[in-house]
Amino acid sequence: MSFHVSVVPSSVKNNANEETKRRSADYHPSIWGHHFLSYATDSMESDDDNAKLLKLKDEIKSMLMDDANKSLQKLDLVNAIQRLGVSYHFETEVNEILEDVYKAHNESDSGDDTDDLYSISLKFRLLRQHGYKISCDVFNEFKDNNGSFKASLAEDVRGMLSLYEASNLRVHGENILDEALTFTTNHLESRVATQPSSPLAGQVKHALTRPLRKSLPRLEARYYMSIYHEEASHNEVILTFAKLDFNILQKLHQKELSAITKWWKDLNFAQELPFARDRIVECYFWILGVYFEPEYVMGRRFLTKVISITSIIDDIYDVYGTIEELELFTEAIEKWDVSAMDQLPGYMKLCYQALLDVYSETEKDMADQGRLYRLHFAKEAMKTLVRNYFYEAKWCHKNFVPSLDEYMTVALVTSGYSMLATTSFVGMGNIVTKEAFEWLFTNPKMIKASSVICRLMDDMVSHKFEQKRGHVASSIECFMIQHGATEEEARNEFQKQVIDAWKDINEECLRPTAVPTPLLDRILNLSRVIDVIYKDEDGYTHAHVVLKDSVASLLINPVPL
Repeated sequence: MSFHVSVVPSSVKNNANEETKRRSADYHPSIWGHHFLSYATDSMESDDDNAKLLKLKDEIKSMLMDDANKSLQKLDLVNAIQRLGVSYHFETEVNEILEDVYKAHNESDSGDDTDDLYSISLKFRLLRQHGYKISCDVFNEFKDNNGSFKASLAEDVRGMLSLYEASNLRVHGENILDEALTFTTNHLESRVATQPSSPLAGQVKHALTRPLRKSLPRLEARYYMSIYHEEASHNEVILTFAKLDFNILQKLHQKELSAITKWWKDLNFAQELPFARDRIVECYFWILGVYFEPEYVMGRRFLTKVISITSIIDDIYDVYGTIEELELFTEAIEKWDVSAMDQLPGYMKLCYQALLDVYSETEKDMADQGRLYRLHFAKEAMKTLVRNYFYEAKWCHKNFVPSLDEYMTVALVTSGYSMLATTSFVGMGNIVTKEAFEWLFTNPKMIKASSVICRLMDDMVSHKFEQKRGHVASSIECFMIQHGATEEEARNEFQKQVIDAWKDINEECLRPTAVPTPLLDRILNLSRVIDVIYKDEDGYTHAHVVLKDSVASLLINPVPL
């Protein structure tokens, strides 16, 4: 979550009624206006919808637990409900199925009905997604005598697509999966280029753009609903259930965003702090990517408010505040007390008060639940973030270009992802313990990897734009200067580091895990959001280009039933 602004000259009156020349944001305003306020009075789902959903849910449970279904049939069902975004309804059943499949896989190589490329790849992916350490050696049978993947596999597009998705779950040292990813990517790209109208071409193109491992579950569900019916083995009950569930949840999310939009409108930051981005809808979309399930209502509300104020804070440090003001602001956040507000200039007071209020509001909920320690960790994470924002501001003020290692030590923190991960745990119920927060504060591999993905992907798409307006040196400049390298060489190196970071994430999600898997899923999803928003451009800053369609698909347009 690295937020940056372009610069145009402006002036503002300080407390002494003198004008200080400043840089400011030349951003497009929110493209949504007050659209989401209208959902405050919209009705929620009907009782008929809920009754129909429960009936369909029971039918699906019966299918999943039917012993007459073979393992491949059950894996196809699990795959469908996961990709359609409704697996959270069937966690017990899915876990039982995959446990049985894993046991059968380990106990015997015979009598298994999953022996073709599609089936073995599907089994591998589903088991890996649930943390099972299934060996990548299962793919050796698809190699020829020269140790290469058999050329004939290229004709099996469905199997190749399944192997492609499976290879994105690879960890360090799995050379066969590195080879599989290259092999499938090359052949699938060729297939799309030469036969754009062939069966599965649309799915192939979609997967090449964003494999399942890097897809936001909600966006993937919306896409898969549009093509699942084309599959010969598709299940109408599951599809109907998924569409109904999506629309019911969409109404819940619209209600939440309506309330958050009102809160943001009442703060009046768009007018009072015009140098900063007005992106409350995009912030909610970001956090919806972290957790969309109904039980995380409180978590989404708190985390959305935190990320939106963090965006303002980052803009203050990035371009607007003077170095003297930023020192005062840093000290005030370290103190975390309303009395510290007196020393701040007017524009900072608005932001500081809003920051304290958001945490204070959630503090009441945590006190009632005996979980005040969670807010302590969340505040400390925010203080650490702001401290490092100030380091970067001082670098910029002095035109200092750090070494790459020095830059990354600070920039991984200012990516915001350690803070967001910590804050995401606050509203997650009984599964979160004090030990889970303490684990976060050891800067574990999972957090570092997620921060690397965020920082490097952001720097790669925003590097040129930032340097035009005098931003602190990015990883690109640091690498080029330190190694006497070209920009292309820097980008190639960072692409490799992002790939390695994804392998780290995959590794940390394998059992036994350091903390419960639902907590790791938050960090995984944060990484997925980055791939959606920053893969080709800074989608947060330029929200009117690509991100708007994703927002509309999740928060405005219902799925046709």
